[in-house]
This record gives sequence, C-alpha cells and structure tokens, in this order.
Amino acid sequence: MPRPEHHPHDSASRRRAGPGSLGTLLTELRLARGWSQLRVAEQLCAASGVPTVSRHEVSRWERQQRVPGKFWLNWLAAVLEVPVEELAVAAAASRPTTAGGGEGRDGGNPGVVRARQELLTSAHAWLTDPDGPVGPTITIPVEPIRATSVEPTGVVSVEPIRAVSGGPAWMDSGRSGRAGEQAPELPLDAAGVAGVRRLDDLVGGEDLLSSPAGRLTLTTARCATGRPGRQALPLVAEAAQLVGWLHTDAGKVGAALRAYRLALAAAAGAGDRSLGAHILGSASHLLSAFGDARGGLLLARTGYLGARRTAPAGLRALLLHRIAFGAARCGRHRPAYAALRAAERAAGRREPPREPAWLYWLDEGEFAAMTGRCLASLRRPLRAEPLLRAALTRPGQPRTAAVYGAWLARAYLDLGEWERAAEVADGALLDTVRSGSARAAAELAGVGRRLAAYRTEPAGRRHAALAAAARRYLPAAPPAALAG
Repeated sequence: MPRPEHHPHDSASRRRAGPGSLGTLLTELRLARGWSQLRVAEQLCAASGVPTVSRHEVSRWERQQRVPGKFWLNWLAAVLEVPVEELAVAAAASRPTTAGGGEGRDGGNPGVVRARQELLTSAHAWLTDPDGPVGPTITIPVEPIRATSVEPTGVVSVEPIRAVSGGPAWMDSGRSGRAGEQAPELPLDAAGVAGVRRLDDLVGGEDLLSSPAGRLTLTTARCATGRPGRQALPLVAEAAQLVGWLHTDAGKVGAALRAYRLALAAAAGAGDRSLGAHILGSASHLLSAFGDARGGLLLARTGYLGARRTAPAGLRALLLHRIAFGAARCGRHRPAYAALRAAERAAGRREPPREPAWLYWLDEGEFAAMTGRCLASLRRPLRAEPLLRAALTRPGQPRTAAVYGAWLARAYLDLGEWERAAEVADGALLDTVRSGSARAAAELAGVGRRLAAYRTEPAGRRHAALAAAARRYLPAAPPAALAG
C-alpha cells in the first residue's frame, strides 16, 4: 500500500495551519518519509560535510531539549525538502518566551500544552522502541476489589468495596507491589468495560464520568498489576482509552490527553500494538477536533506506521480515516484524498469476527459518515451531503446526530443553502442538549458563528433564538485552538 501521508510539497498548507513547535514539525516530516532519527543524522552529515550530528542530537531537537541554529536549520530544510522559512518560524515559536510573553494558542492552559507534548513524546517512543517504556509508571491497586459487570442498560452491579486504613483504593505514588504478591482483581472485568463503552453510545461523557459506571472505569484505568499479573494490562489500557474518550466528549482536554498517555503505556507494557495504535488514533481525533490539526495528523500517522503490518483491516481503515481528517483540517488536500482511498481499500478487506471487540461501533454507516465529514472539511459539500444526511437517520444516538448534524449544516452553508443549514443546525442543537456533549457543542459553535450572518432572515432569527434559549442547558465548549 502506498504511503498516503508522504507529500513533500504541502508546506504552504502547513503554514496556513499556523506555526507549531519545531520538534513536532521535524518528527512529522521524518515520519512522513519513513526515516529513523539515524537516517536523518546521516543525511545531514552527508549533505553538510560536517560529520558531527548523531541520532541523539536529532532526538534532542525533536524532544526540544535543544533548538538547532541557523546553520543546521538550513541543512534540515534541504534534507527534509521544506522551506527554511517554515523551520525558522517553528524554531522561533519553540524557543523559551521571555517573562510576560504570552501562553500561545492553547487558551492560556500550560497544563494542556504539557500534556500534549508528553503524549507526542510517548507516541514517538512507542513507534521507535516497541519494548521500551513510553509513559508514566502504572499504579497498582492495594486492596481487594470484586470484578464488576456493567450492562448496556446502565445497570451497574457492585459489591461493597472494603475500606483500607491509611490510603485509598489506588495509589498515585508509582510504587509497585512486593515481589510475589498476588495482584487483586480490577474493579471492572472485560464485560464491564465493554458495557460502559456501549453506554457511551447513549450518554454524554460528562454524565457518564460522574456515574457509578464511569467512576469504576476511572478506577480501573488508574490500576495496573506491575510485574505480577501482567495479563491485566490490556484491560487497563482499554479502560484508560475509554476514559480518554469520555473526557474528550466532556471537553476536558488535558485530562483526556493524560488518560491516553496512560493507556498507551499500558498497551505497550502488554505488547498490544493494535490497541496502542487505536489509542493514538483516538487522541488524534481529539486534537484534530479541538483545533490542533497538525498534532492530530502526527498522532494518526504514528499509530498507522506503528501497527500497519499487524493491525486488522478495520483498524487500518480507521487510522487512515484519522490521517485523512487531520490532513483535511490542515488543508492538505492530496494526502487527505489519498488516505481516504486507502481507507476504502482497507475497509473492503475487513473481517469483523476477527477484529477486536472495541471496534464494534465501526460499521459501514460510520465509515460513510466519517468520509462525509472529511469531504465537508475539504470543501466538497456536494459529495459530503448525502453521506452526512444518512448519518442522521441512525436512531438513539443523540451525540452522533449532533456532531454529524453540525458537519451537514457546514456543507449546506458551503452550498449556499443557508435555510437548510439553519434547519439542520436546529436539530443538532437539540441533540447536543440531549447528549450533553461538549465536543458536539464545539462543533456546533462554529456553525452558529456562520449562521449569524443570516440573523435578519426568518430561519437565521429562529436559530439564534433557539441557541439563546438552549445556552443554559449546553455544556461549555473548550477553546477552539489548543496548540500550534
């Protein structure tokens, strides 16, 4: 399969996406070529005639422990086939700011910026060193907890958890259990995690996180068995991935990024490359949806490159869709279309019975809706409209209807059909209230700003009035942009 993500002539669209960190940009350019850090160092030495750059120096640049000077920026531009001005802008953005210099485009939240960078660093480590550590130390439960199942109906069966004097049920200190100690059971078993995952189809992230089922999922995500009981790590990774997804839907970006990093560490410890790639794909969707398209594209590419040889066809198709969406949000049309074509080919080779249970939701209708969203982002509204319209006919999933309804309204606005756009946005607004999804609210906020131009028309006035009445019931949307 050709690499859909390698298009060296898309530097103009990278500039349109805004300046980001040099480390992220260098990693992105290197991965797009399938190069190792050693290969970059060798190319730099050969091109410059100065044999002093090692793999470790390239690693320091990518991790932003150092920022290369003008000499090496020029040679990096030549080797990576990118305008030196682009690298210079990214380098300037990566150097420490002076006092009072501002926080960047993340809404003034340094915790989110740090969590984003830590996840990108962990993703890079996961790709380049499959057997090495990629994230924070996994904690260990210190008290017996009965395995619990959660039914898709929302009924949670929990046996009382015994209190332990001197500490909570799990510890954040990173201490491992004593050698030979029998690891306790996790709060949720595999059926319980699967039940919460299906509840997520019906309930918004904020509500589910505060429910008994959500609290059990949180506790499971923050537990691991260390050296004994390594077989529990895949379940911990699944729970942490689900927690990241719920935090994403609740608009808690920093918490979602930290959960995804924990999930990646657990999946790496279990040796499950497919699950690790899926976790990076989920985090990619978070960044792409909330304003960091470049970071989302980088994570999607990393997940795809790290698992494309072993992942089932459905997961490859999903990761290629994540690449397409990130590329579309960056304005990179050619790699977006190439990824969509590759995703369609991979989807045609699916064997659902052999795929992981956590991909149950990825059916033909969802593929079509995701394709419609990418086409809408690429400003191809005629092609996007029927795919997105079909997504709204799926019953019982208000968040899905709200998110894809917002994209359908965008498509109608691009077609000049603002009356239909307002009608669809009205329905999406009500579905956002029903679902309580901050992610849906963020998608709809952009539509509302575009519809504001039609407030003098009946349909525009109606939507403005409905939005004003619904505002008190809507979750707060996170900032439109997170990072460069």
